Amino acid sequence: MSGTKVSTLALGTALFGVAPTEDAAATLVHFAIESGINVIDTANSYGNQARFDRPQGPTWKHRRSAEEIVGDAIEGLREDIILATKVSEPIGDGPNDGGFTGGGLSRTHIMRNIERSLDRLRTDYVDIYYAHHPDPLTDIEETLRTFADLVRQGVITHYALSTYDGWQVTEVMATAERLGLPKPICHQTRYSLAKRWVESEVLPATRRAGVGTVCFGPLAGGLLTESGTDREYAGDARWGGGRFTPAEIELNRRLTKLGAEWNLAPAQIALSWLLAQPGVSSAVVGPETVDELTELLPAMQLTLTSEQLAVLDGISPKPANLYTQ
Repeated sequence: MSGTKVSTLALGTALFGVAPTEDAAATLVHFAIESGINVIDTANSYGNQARFDRPQGPTWKHRRSAEEIVGDAIEGLREDIILATKVSEPIGDGPNDGGFTGGGLSRTHIMRNIERSLDRLRTDYVDIYYAHHPDPLTDIEETLRTFADLVRQGVITHYALSTYDGWQVTEVMATAERLGLPKPICHQTRYSLAKRWVESEVLPATRRAGVGTVCFGPLAGGLLTESGTDREYAGDARWGGGRFTPAEIELNRRLTKLGAEWNLAPAQIALSWLLAQPGVSSAVVGPETVDELTELLPAMQLTLTSEQLAVLDGISPKPANLYTQ
């Protein structure tokens, strides 16, 4: 345990420059901090990439990166927040520019890109530096030794993992133990009432290892909100993917009905359920406006009853191969 205190909701910035627009992003960041959110979550691949383009907005070539927008927004507020960014996703076409299938956690790539991230964020250190995805092309020892060097240099305070399988988390922990190196502070994974596959292997592994879980996609791209299914950009369509299946639409209907019965917004229910799960430390939300964030904030103080949690478990069945030990 690190002793670092984080708010149960974190502000995600993947769409900064698109929704919210660059002009509106600072207002959203300041409102989040004033409302008790102390974690700003970004990445060196967020914002100005073609996958985030929308017809009505500027193309990726005419947008600044999310890190740059965040850097401007937190001016004068740096000591009030826990700043997290990530490395490994492709940020160019060069042979050492990272990638979804490997190469992004080499010492060469990490050392080049931490400096670029610090420059864009206008800070001299990052509180949490995520390995954005596993890298099958780079020896895990090289990656961990590089992170350890950055910790010793004071450039990062902690490193963390993102989108790792359970066995990969276990491998990192064992390797760090064997080499006498720092261990990851947390693991970030997709998890929500609609996406529960991590309960079968990932969450048991992280709990066993004593690694806290940070959840992205906690509202499943708007599915777990009252009107999210009606939005033009919802689900994975927010970054170039697909929308919702019939089963997911049915989950939205049932959650909305419960919200009416319990006098709670569906999004508040979904977030409270998630934060009640063992080992979950925080959920990264991606509101596009201050009004959207305002609707989510009550979840930070909301505690559902055991009966309500059981009802929610019933409308979204657990994985068939759930590990129960």
